[in-house]
Amino acid sequence: MIPTITAFEQSPDNGLGLARDMPVRWALEEVGQSYDVKLVSFAELKAPDHLALHPFGQIPTYQEDGLTLFESGAIVLHVAQSRAGLLPENAHARSRAIMWMFSALNTIEPVVWDYDIAPLLEGDKPWHAERMIMLEGRLRTRLASLSGRLGADDWLDGAFSAGDLMMVSVLRRLQGSGLLEEFPNLAAYMQRGEARPAFKRAFDAQWAVFSARSS
Repeated sequence: MIPTITAFEQSPDNGLGLARDMPVRWALEEVGQSYDVKLVSFAELKAPDHLALHPFGQIPTYQEDGLTLFESGAIVLHVAQSRAGLLPENAHARSRAIMWMFSALNTIEPVVWDYDIAPLLEGDKPWHAERMIMLEGRLRTRLASLSGRLGADDWLDGAFSAGDLMMVSVLRRLQGSGLLEEFPNLAAYMQRGEARPAFKRAFDAQWAVFSARSS
């Protein structure tokens, strides 16, 4: 059975590949797994049929052989564990790759997300400027630590893994902020991820949805 994932019918990021289905698409492309996509509207996200798949009314979801999953990280982990190509065979290296997945989602993404979303949610507040200084400082601290750990290496722990896939997906939210460019090795790391053929196929598939809906 070919997996089916859900994705936005109308891209909220104008096709930039930042929606949560993107890392799932990328993972499936990396392992050579074909998949179907069910596009859902914002209204359909809150409909009973979709809520039965994702109780929080979000995307993506993943269905295959009676298994239903939500949360992009959990789906990528399932894809990586059930197919070759995204996790090392060595048990210790495999655990470290999974560790980096959790690090991307639990340590880096929260500070990236706070910095990214604050202008939209709090831009009209009198304390917004002071808060942005704090958020930017927190983010720089995390990026400096990540930069120091990556050093001159191409990937976080040996060969490209699901850990890199999730980390690059998170760092892409900083494009245009100027912050990532302060850490040239992280900017180059993100670009290496985006240069992978599997990433390009996933991006093109998501971009095609935006192009079709906006034309």
